[in-house]
Amino acid sequence: MTTFHTATLGCKINQYETRSIAEAWAGRDAVEVDDPRAADLILVNSCAVTANAVADLRQAVRRFHRDNPEAGIIVTGCAAQVMPDELAALPGVVRVVGQADKAQLLDGPEGNVTAPDKPRFAPFSISGYGRARAVVKVQDGCSHFCTYCIVPLTRGRSVSRDMAEVEAEVARLLGAGFREFILSGINLRHFGRDLAGKPDFWDLVARLEKSFALDWAGRARLRISSVEPGQLTDKALDVLGASRLVCPQLHLSLQSGDPEVLKAMGRGHYSPQSAVEFMERLKAFWPVMGLGADLITGFPGETEAQFERTLELCRALPLTYGHVFPYSERPGTRAADLPGAVDVPVRKERAARLRKLVARKKSAFLKRLLDLPRLDVLVQDERGRGVSQYYAACRFEDAPGCAPRSLVRAHPVRVDKGVVVVEPLEGGE
Repeated sequence: MTTFHTATLGCKINQYETRSIAEAWAGRDAVEVDDPRAADLILVNSCAVTANAVADLRQAVRRFHRDNPEAGIIVTGCAAQVMPDELAALPGVVRVVGQADKAQLLDGPEGNVTAPDKPRFAPFSISGYGRARAVVKVQDGCSHFCTYCIVPLTRGRSVSRDMAEVEAEVARLLGAGFREFILSGINLRHFGRDLAGKPDFWDLVARLEKSFALDWAGRARLRISSVEPGQLTDKALDVLGASRLVCPQLHLSLQSGDPEVLKAMGRGHYSPQSAVEFMERLKAFWPVMGLGADLITGFPGETEAQFERTLELCRALPLTYGHVFPYSERPGTRAADLPGAVDVPVRKERAARLRKLVARKKSAFLKRLLDLPRLDVLVQDERGRGVSQYYAACRFEDAPGCAPRSLVRAHPVRVDKGVVVVEPLEGGE
């Protein structure tokens, strides 16, 4: 009997696809093990978004081989798509499966799906999940081609999952005991463009609301992984404002606060100020909300004045956390050849300043949560760690005796090292 171990680098979509492959292998009598040293096969699902992601991949493969030289290592994912020969030469690697062919692995470690058999949307699906919060993949790929981004080269053009399939998976996972679902895609702005009737992402959210809110409002919830400012329309406001399932939290693929930098990034289709205006309107429905953003510093040609506009935008937005990255050149992207390269120390210094601003806003937000009478905490592990509806990390003062995946009503007590310490309210589940 074959034993296997999985390791995932990168995004939530990778996490989802790894879980789908693991379920498929287990259905073929293979046994998943937690310890890679006990595995016959090790599946590494890779990321290629940054140079650091590729470095982490190489390091992981070498570590797996050092600790278990008898195991065969299969590398798949985005890095496998763009650098297959280099990865095949790493010690212990027996197979490299590019992102475009990843669905082959659903037929087993040696699976091979011929081109005519490939469906429009790769048939990844899950019935369970190794984490307390379940990712639900609704879209893949990207047709936009931002100048800095390698994803269109690794995952191809945008494809959408049929809404009925999404609905069925949420129902299946509810039945399996999950109570939080993260609606995830590579570019949710493109959702539905290839489906009959051309629904958009907000139509999908509204459909899930109609299907599940009556039975599950207050007992389960949806979370949206990441949206662009260009998606923050009147329709978005209507859907979010009426929802009883969506967590009051958004994550923006923002990248910069300067219109000229956004244009150079290939993201001139939205105004950064529009995000500020939308959040002001959303306060009528979500007086308290979590808000995160992806931000890049030191993009080619970015001046100090342009970076200051990003700082100004972040001061104006009600940010509660942020993911800040110094720009990283990716071979094969248009930005890699742009003039005006910003020195790496300057990129890092700007990132540090931006992270400091975001950290102050996060700290103020966590203190504000202490004034609320209640937080709804999704329990993530037996040690009492969890996450609130606002995407704030929480920890129970004393383990509540609730199983992971439970949604518990709790009272915030204090903030300890960036974590809200809570205690369960009576009758809190």
